[in-house]
Amino acid sequence: MFDDLRRTSFFHDKNRAFWILQGGGWLAYLLLRALSGLANSMGIAFILPAVIVTATGFSLTLLMAAAYRRIIAMKPVFVWTLSLVILGGASALFSVLEVWAHATFYQPGWQPQGIEFLGAILLDFSVLGAWTGLYYGINYYLMLAEQSERMINVAAQANSAQLEMLRYQLNPHFLFNTLNSISTLVLLKQTERANAMLSRLASFLRYSLVGEREGLATVAQEAEALKLYLDIERTRFESRLRTRFDIAPDVMEARLPSLLLQPIVENAIKYAVTPSEDGADIIIDARRMADRLVITIADTGPGLAGTQGEASPGSTQVGIANIRERLVQAYGEDHRFELADNAPKGLIVLIDIPYQTENSVAAVGGDGRNDNRLGAPIVAPHSIAAQ
Repeated sequence: MFDDLRRTSFFHDKNRAFWILQGGGWLAYLLLRALSGLANSMGIAFILPAVIVTATGFSLTLLMAAAYRRIIAMKPVFVWTLSLVILGGASALFSVLEVWAHATFYQPGWQPQGIEFLGAILLDFSVLGAWTGLYYGINYYLMLAEQSERMINVAAQANSAQLEMLRYQLNPHFLFNTLNSISTLVLLKQTERANAMLSRLASFLRYSLVGEREGLATVAQEAEALKLYLDIERTRFESRLRTRFDIAPDVMEARLPSLLLQPIVENAIKYAVTPSEDGADIIIDARRMADRLVITIADTGPGLAGTQGEASPGSTQVGIANIRERLVQAYGEDHRFELADNAPKGLIVLIDIPYQTENSVAAVGGDGRNDNRLGAPIVAPHSIAAQ
């Protein structure tokens, strides 16, 4: 956006803009001075000294611009002091040349006295002072615009880098847990199950490595990644891990941060499936509500009370914190991420984000766009029954 504005801006070519303003400004000064002289019945003869005075001001301001370019980046005290010295000297020279032109070509022998001399100096000082103010005002504006653009670019790069860091943080975290499980299977001499898990792990990592560079995936891609992950975990838990995907067809192309849901499912397995001899059910639901994408992941585990040990070693606290940070980075305050007890038992996690596709982005703004986002209680879209 800023590149387009810069290309279409009047100040895109600073040198060209300077000469247009310089020439146009002094031409306007000449016309104003000539018309003022004619309006005061000073005759055509007044035009020649007006032209000489304008050429003098034009030339003096070129020299002033060259000097100002060298001092504009100095400390303010030096900028002000040197600018006043330059302005005072240029005004004195301007006044001398103006008096000479007037006395030579319009009113020979005229010598300004008292208030006339002071008035000539003050008038020329005001003209050059106005030119100086415009010069510094325009250049400081351009410097501020460039600095703002650099800051925006740096912030965007930092944001992108942080998103990538958060995304890749998941892989070592998940990889550690999976390799630990494979190591356990090898120690138990369950080589076939270990080999199956390794094969599925390779498929899952392949997906994560070929994900989109911007870190976004469609709901369909995210669901496939979850199925790969669940296949890995099902090698350990077999029938104890029961899952169901309820994804509305109209949200398959909606976009969300890649691998956003995997830590939530991992959390459900750790606290709902692992401690129970009968295992647990996990349901992943995704649907569109107005201009929002609402995703819920529910389980039949112990609920919030059973996850109070999240800070213990080996927990998925890193994954949950990662999700919160990624949502903040991607959507700012325009999202909702909550955990609550499910009915009749278990935990339900809700993610509410803007509905976005590759070719369109949902409009942001307006109150009451979605009750869930604005603080309504979490309601599971489907009851979780044993399957």
